[in-house]
Amino acid sequence: MKKNFNQNIKIAILLSMAITMGSCKKDFKELNTNPNAIAYATPQSLLAPALTEMVSANMNRSQRVNNELMQVTVNMGDTEGKIFRYEIRTSEADYLWNSWYIQLSNFKDIYTGGEANLNSSYKAVSLICQAWTYSLLTDTYGDVPFSQSNQGKDGELTPKFDQQKDIYDGIFQMLENANGLLKESNNAGNAIAANSDPVFAGSRDKWRKFGNSLFLRLLLRASGKSDLPVTQKIKEMVETKPAEYPIMTSNDDSAILRWTGVAPYVSPFSTWREADWYGPKLASFFVDNLNEWSDPRIQKWGSLYQGEYEGIPSGYAPGQAPEGKSSLITTLRSNPLLGNIMNYGELQLILAEAALNGWISSAAAKNYYETGATSGITLWGGAVPANYLTFEKVKWDDTYTTDQKMELIHLQKYYAMFFTDLQQWFEYRRSSHPNLPKGAGLGNNRVMPARLTYPVYVQSANGENYRAAVATQGADLISTEMWWQKP
Repeated sequence: MKKNFNQNIKIAILLSMAITMGSCKKDFKELNTNPNAIAYATPQSLLAPALTEMVSANMNRSQRVNNELMQVTVNMGDTEGKIFRYEIRTSEADYLWNSWYIQLSNFKDIYTGGEANLNSSYKAVSLICQAWTYSLLTDTYGDVPFSQSNQGKDGELTPKFDQQKDIYDGIFQMLENANGLLKESNNAGNAIAANSDPVFAGSRDKWRKFGNSLFLRLLLRASGKSDLPVTQKIKEMVETKPAEYPIMTSNDDSAILRWTGVAPYVSPFSTWREADWYGPKLASFFVDNLNEWSDPRIQKWGSLYQGEYEGIPSGYAPGQAPEGKSSLITTLRSNPLLGNIMNYGELQLILAEAALNGWISSAAAKNYYETGATSGITLWGGAVPANYLTFEKVKWDDTYTTDQKMELIHLQKYYAMFFTDLQQWFEYRRSSHPNLPKGAGLGNNRVMPARLTYPVYVQSANGENYRAAVATQGADLISTEMWWQKP
């Protein structure tokens, strides 16, 4: 009896953390608020810690989960639970679920603070950050708490799981509203304090461009669902009413929390032991393309092995481990660009796919593609190699099939989204590009996992809504596809 009681206490604490708590970080100034004077923390004090915690969590699981699934790295060994073999333990679900819901409370409080201070810019930033966080949650797990989430202080401890289509509808509305708020907020009373904003240093224009670029990312992700007018919206934003929806226009507009190395903006990887960082080896797929393109990013990302950049095959059969070769380079641990949220190169490749499909001017597809490909290199401080765009596996050929052009676009997007949370994995599941080799040791019937399972404690703490979600979405397995994956 005592054991069950203690377990119930743990579940209640975990659930409370996941849906009600705000986070703090010792490097940020502590807030001492008078409960008789103010009922919320100021948005200026919440934004930087929330963004820093979000990006840190995303980088952590990009390294651990995304990179292994998407053949960036191979964490060698034959023990169970090797993610590169599509073996994902149920415990893997907890970290991101908890991290993201905790920060949602902070982002929602930023909206409350902006509303109380009559500052529409912070309200808009809150909506953009909420949309970003909810998109990560639903694209990782599927149906998740949305309309009733983070209402624990109001007594809602067992939120319903909204269907993914409805979550996307809600996200689109958030981004629409944010764009409108930032359009109307260009006055001193709506300023964003530069020291509260580690991404754009208080630039409302750049927040607006990011919000609309994020809008396009998610519209594209839902574009396979004919019951949503997403392709019409893409055309409206890009061609019909571009002045109403400004988007990123250069690498300078990219949404990146650049680690400075000065607390609190210290990369979460900077304290890792070199042995732990070197453990996973670079995969052949990741290295070979960069070598063939003479792409200078390999020098920023990979270590030399016997004077060369060499990867190893992913998905190898148990007992047939190859010799480890190149790894992620040590200096990458503190590189400012690993705090990427969304960059200009990714946006250009989104537009290339939209043009390829005829949703916007198809004549622009090549230009968008080439701009996206070269921007990915220059963002990392590299010089685009001479004749790069004419290389066999890079050049755009109008005679190529749609599938061949999709492969070009998504191979470049794969590198543009290096260490961008789980975006490589999301886009692969949507498009089946780039063409990843399939090793003999893959599990899950050799099919890329479609989601993470729900945290185990949620099954007990919110059992009724959990069971309803499973009944609607499908079995709580890594093979159950997303709404936007299904025909």
